[in-house]
Amino acid sequence: MTAEERRLAEAQARTAHWRRWGPYLSERQWGTVREDYSPHGTAWDYFPHDHARSRAYRWGEDGLLGISDNHQRLCFALALWNEKDPILKERVFGLTGSQGNHGEDVKDYYFYLDSTPTHSYMKGLYKYPQGEFPYAWLVEENQRRGRRDPEFELVDTGVFEEDRYFDVVTEYAKATPDELLIRVTVTNRGPDPAPLHLLPSLWCRNTWAWEPGAARPRLRLTAAGGKACILVEHADLGQPYRLYCDGDPAMLFTENDTKERRQLPITGWSWGLGRARWSGCGSWIGNSESRRSGNASTPWSRSECRRRRSSTPL
Repeated sequence: MTAEERRLAEAQARTAHWRRWGPYLSERQWGTVREDYSPHGTAWDYFPHDHARSRAYRWGEDGLLGISDNHQRLCFALALWNEKDPILKERVFGLTGSQGNHGEDVKDYYFYLDSTPTHSYMKGLYKYPQGEFPYAWLVEENQRRGRRDPEFELVDTGVFEEDRYFDVVTEYAKATPDELLIRVTVTNRGPDPAPLHLLPSLWCRNTWAWEPGAARPRLRLTAAGGKACILVEHADLGQPYRLYCDGDPAMLFTENDTKERRQLPITGWSWGLGRARWSGCGSWIGNSESRRSGNASTPWSRSECRRRRSSTPL
């Protein structure tokens, strides 16, 4: 019997919950009927991509190459910034049914490379342009084209010319049903050095805004075993969870609530402000580098970032 066959047998017998954590985080929660409360069922217009960074979802979350528990209460995914985009790249972008000449269509390039049946190992790839992501151009050109015309894709904009993009590979491996080891590897495919801010994100789905009296979960910074650690306290998850990070990365905590006005403009970030606030319902972990051509950066390795129950701390 292989190790995976053993895990499958334990999951079937319900002696170990190997499927509690997996690739359950939505690719796209915006523009879906799940979040539609419009009077006439106009889901695409009620919750567009432009609202996703400042409005809290009700029924789910989304993210890049992310994972969550099987009830999507605690989520982990990547956020990226190339110092060119006006917003963080936190989720895929696409066209609504009225914007695309062939209907709704996601324009980013991402690939699910591997996953075992119990999700004991998962691997995914996202291709992030080094130039500004052409959000407006994709919408305008596809709206201009007719149904008989081909779709205007991201590669057609020239943003990948000369291979000026990053390969961002995320791997997840389970040591136990509740201990996930995470590795993110970034490779600059272009000819020149280029900046990239890698912001792994851990947050809780907003359930408290819709349920009167519901407990609000808490994420806070702690120190454990000489590693930076985010402690997650969530009433529905039972025992606390911890996310360990190697070194002393900058931490930014926030709340997963609908904002009355747009906050945190990308040019006005202050990691000092992030350090001054020690808790919230969501968190970012800051890693900023300029990567040389062909150079692969692995900011976290097997022993450097892990999520595990507090009953067995590092």
